[in-house]
Amino acid sequence: MNKETRRTFYQRLAELEPAPTTELEYTTPFELLTAVLLSAQATDVGVNKATRRLFPVANTPAQILALGQEGLEAYIATIGLYRSKAKHLLETCRMLIERHGGEVPREREALEALPGVGRKTANVVMNTAFGEPTIAVDTHIFRVANRTGLAPGKDVRAVEDKLLKVTPPEFRHDAHHWLILHGRYICKARRPECWRCVVNDVCDYRPKELVPPKGR
Repeated sequence: MNKETRRTFYQRLAELEPAPTTELEYTTPFELLTAVLLSAQATDVGVNKATRRLFPVANTPAQILALGQEGLEAYIATIGLYRSKAKHLLETCRMLIERHGGEVPREREALEALPGVGRKTANVVMNTAFGEPTIAVDTHIFRVANRTGLAPGKDVRAVEDKLLKVTPPEFRHDAHHWLILHGRYICKARRPECWRCVVNDVCDYRPKELVPPKGR
């Protein structure tokens, strides 16, 4: 995919969704960080169901800490790996209070020093909460970047670096959200729905199914 094709690719996605954002529900950087920590190997829908119960009761580091391990687990038990996630979240809350006055830091190094926070989670928080032009590569973005030819790479870091290099500056802030939504709803893992894809004519993927299966 060349420079002009990539621009067309992003322009089409931007026209389809001019103001994309995460499907995780949050109102503060800490709520976002919490939701992202809980979302590993879980769906956004499942996380949102849990945080709708949790956040009205506890949505600050101090309030989460006050719940304790068992108290927090009771709110997030419907999410996979909830025990280890509760432990990491409690440790994160403790560090936020001790090192950052209870606030979520904006810097990558400080974010990645928090328990359970890796590069992808840090990128999500930096982008969505603080407006940084980072691109968090999850399984959806990795698939879309490689399948379409947008930014091929053998691992998530290679794809991230390539996306940051080839994505036009005006699209860099929202690229993360456009690509996730595209991978989640159109460019699906098992059967991409090319027949309703707005970028199928500028995508490298072969073979494309441009006619929907019967019944769709």
